[in-house]
Amino acid sequence: MDFANKLGTIDSTIFIVYVIGLLCLALWISRNEKKEGANTEDYFLASKSLPWWAIGASLIAANISAEQIIGMSGSGYAIGLAIASYEWMAAITLILVGKYMLPIFLENKIFTMPQYLEQRFDNKVKTTMAVFWLAVYTFVNLTAVLWLGGLAIETVAGVDWMFGMIFLAVFSVAYSLYGGLKAVAFTDILQVVLLVFGGLLLSYLALDAVADGQGVLAGFGILTEKMPEHFDMILSPENEHYMSLPGISVLIGGMWVMNFSYWGFNQYIIQRALAAKDIKEAQKGIAFAAYLKLLMPLIVVLPGIAAVVLYPSLTTPDQAYPSMMALMPVGIKGLVFAALVAAIVSSLASMTNSISTIFTMDIYSRFKPNESQRHYVHIGRIAALVSLCIALIVAQPLLGKFDQAFQYIQEFTGFFTPGIVVIFVMGMFWKRTSSMGALSAALGSAIFSLVLKFAWPELPFMDRVGLVFLLCLGLCYIVSLMGKDSRTDINDSSVSLAQVSFDTTKSFNVAAVGVVLILSALYATWW
Repeated sequence: MDFANKLGTIDSTIFIVYVIGLLCLALWISRNEKKEGANTEDYFLASKSLPWWAIGASLIAANISAEQIIGMSGSGYAIGLAIASYEWMAAITLILVGKYMLPIFLENKIFTMPQYLEQRFDNKVKTTMAVFWLAVYTFVNLTAVLWLGGLAIETVAGVDWMFGMIFLAVFSVAYSLYGGLKAVAFTDILQVVLLVFGGLLLSYLALDAVADGQGVLAGFGILTEKMPEHFDMILSPENEHYMSLPGISVLIGGMWVMNFSYWGFNQYIIQRALAAKDIKEAQKGIAFAAYLKLLMPLIVVLPGIAAVVLYPSLTTPDQAYPSMMALMPVGIKGLVFAALVAAIVSSLASMTNSISTIFTMDIYSRFKPNESQRHYVHIGRIAALVSLCIALIVAQPLLGKFDQAFQYIQEFTGFFTPGIVVIFVMGMFWKRTSSMGALSAALGSAIFSLVLKFAWPELPFMDRVGLVFLLCLGLCYIVSLMGKDSRTDINDSSVSLAQVSFDTTKSFNVAAVGVVLILSALYATWW
C-alpha cells in the first residue's frame, strides 16, 4: 500500500539540518572530555551533574523509542485506548520509584543495577543478572528499536529497511559514543521538545482529517461515535484483545510488576537518575517525567486509533503511525520525521550506553580490576559498538514475523520481570533475603512462566505475570528461611530501606498528588 510518504526536497533538507545540528550539539557538550579525558563517572554517569529538567527529559526520550511510538500506536490501532494503561500507570510508578527506591540506589553510590545486587547479595547474583540484562538489551530492546525504526524509514522515506537500520545505528553512535551519558542526556532535551511537538501536531492533523477539516473536537467525536469499543479502558472477557489486557487485572495485577521492573530496576532508565546532582534533583526529574508520561497516549495512541478510520486496510497494525505521515504538509513532514528518528536514536544511544556500563563495570572490570579509567571508557565504547552490530544482524530474523512488536516485547519480558522485581523488592524490604533466595526467584520466574504458558494457555499473560510474581515471592521467602547464607544480613556497604531518610521535598509530594488526581480523572472518564 503506497502512502505517498516519500520525503521531498524541503523535507529532506529539514531532516539533514536536524541530523547535523544534533551532531554538532553532542560534540559541543562533549568538549570538556576532549580536553581533560573522561573517567568512568564522567562517561557512564555524566559526572553526576544532571539537573532535574535534563533527567526528566532524558527519561522520556529513552522510553519513547521506536517500539513505543510505532508499536504502541499499532496497539492503539488494534486494541484502542486501553493500551494507554501502560503509560498512565507508569506515571504513578515513577512517583513510587522516586520516593521509595531511588534514595536507596543513590545512597549506595552505584553505577549499575547489578552493582547494587552485589552489595546486597553477592557476586553470583550480580553476574547472573548482568549477563541476563546484557542479553535482553541486545537481543530484545536494541533489535526491536532498530527493526521498527528501519520499517518506519522505509515507509516514510522510501529507503530500504536495512539501510534505514544501518543509518540509525551509525547516527546514534556518531553523537553518543564519544560523549557518553552526558551527550545523550543533554541532547535528549532537544529530542523531547521535538517529540512532543511533532506528536501533538500529528494528533491534531489526524483528528482534523477524520472530521474532514471540521476541527479537532469534531474529529474526536467521530472517533468515539464510530469506534466506541476503541475507547474502553477496561476490556471485557468477550473482547478479542482480552488476552493482552485482561480487564481489571490491568489495574491491580501484573502490570504493576512490569512497570516496577521497567521504571525502577531497568539500567537504561534508572541510570539517568543515578547521574543526578543530588536526591532532590533526581526526584524532581522523576516527577517531571511522570507528568510527561500523562501526555504520551495523546501522542502515540490517538494517531493509531485515528488510523482505523483513515486507513482501515493496513496490512499490519504497526503501519499505523508511519502511514499517518501522509497527512503532513511539505516541510512539517520532515520535522515530524525528524522527531520519529529522534526517538529512535535517543533510545539506541541510551541502551548502548547502559550495555557498555554493565559490561564494563560488572563483567570486564572483574577480570581486569587494575586498569586505568580511560581504559574502561575505551572498553565501554567497544562494547556499545559490538552490541549494535549484533542487533543489526539478528533484528529481522527475530522480529520480522510479528505484527505487533510492542505486545511481543511485553510478552517476552514478562517471562523474567516477576523474578527481577522479587529480587529487588525482597532485597530492599526484607533483611533476611539471601543470595540463594534471590537466584531461586530469578530461575523460578522463567520456569513458572513457561509452565503456565503451556499448561494454562488461556490465562492472559498479564495475569500470568502477576501469578508468577507471587510464586517467586513465596519461593524466595522459603529458600531464604531454609538456607544458611552468610550474606542474609545486609552488608555494611549496602544501604537498606530502613537506613534511608526520606527527606522528600514538598514539590515532589505536590507532584505526586497531582499525578494521582489526573489519573483518577482520566480513568473515571473512560471506564
